[in-house]
Amino acid sequence: MESGETSFVPASNVPRVTEQLSFDVVGIGNALVDVLAHHDDAFLARWDMTKSKMELIDADRSEAIYGALGPSLEMSGGSAANTIAGVASFGGRAAFLGRVFDDGLGAAFAHDLQSLGVTFRAKPATEGPRTGRCMIIVTPDAHRTMNTYLGAASFFCTSDIDAEMVSSAKVTFLEGYLFDRPESKDAYRAASDIAHGAGRKVALTLSDLFCVERHRDDWLPLVRDRVDILFANDAEAMALWQCDDIPTAVERARENVEIGCITCGPEGSIVVSGDETHKIPAEPVELIDTTGAGDLYAAGFLYGYTQGRSLPESGRLGSIAASAVLGHMGARPGLSLSQLVDVLDR
Repeated sequence: MESGETSFVPASNVPRVTEQLSFDVVGIGNALVDVLAHHDDAFLARWDMTKSKMELIDADRSEAIYGALGPSLEMSGGSAANTIAGVASFGGRAAFLGRVFDDGLGAAFAHDLQSLGVTFRAKPATEGPRTGRCMIIVTPDAHRTMNTYLGAASFFCTSDIDAEMVSSAKVTFLEGYLFDRPESKDAYRAASDIAHGAGRKVALTLSDLFCVERHRDDWLPLVRDRVDILFANDAEAMALWQCDDIPTAVERARENVEIGCITCGPEGSIVVSGDETHKIPAEPVELIDTTGAGDLYAAGFLYGYTQGRSLPESGRLGSIAASAVLGHMGARPGLSLSQLVDVLDR
């Protein structure tokens, strides 16, 4: 098979899609509302936060931090939701599966995604915790420290999976942040079974170094047996395979998944598949905020991949998409990414 070509053959036990696949990418992850604010390191110290870490917090601490943030920017978020929004911004057919509560934040989350052209048809929960939110503190060096109250998002389970949606998507994209509860782990395994049963692909982003450290023993077999496309930054990849250098992590990715995408910050990214190795340069940008860079890299790559682009072209689209968010505040691009596709063809 040539680089960039994909094969999607429906299985007999899944409803057959004969005309056109409904979606390029369907994402599964935490449905959160992001709250972004600028503060210095002293603010992190006052709240006993570890810089650049994502910490899960309870409802009371969430309310306390929210009250202390001051002026902030609020928008629908969550890692996989950011990626799916990026795919839609490129012009891809995108959908999202996540759990929200029947409250104001849940309604805002749904409206925001739908306004971007993303299909989101989950029925809001009427029992249990309210819609989750993530407080993101951006320090002057552009690092982001996240405090996440998962709320309803963390209760995503197999009954929240839309099997028809998953089986009709070229790629089902799984978010590492959601992998904390046993019910969510079961949901990911079920979603991968549905996708592979329909001849589709499964992608996973490791999301965060601390996620890798918490879930390494579960993720190793998941990546090896159920994931076709893996996204990780260099630190996450080295932690997953417990190695001390990027070249070794790259080789582990080559051995364990069909396609491995390892981002290396300003050094760009490395995309491997079989005997292929592609080094993708980073796009020049004035760094303001790193929030969402990895999410949008995945968006660009998956958009290119599902449109039949080669691996180097898909990686380049990932770099282009990442640069679109690095230069401003927040995890969503401030422009339509579709206008940037022409860069590849010039």
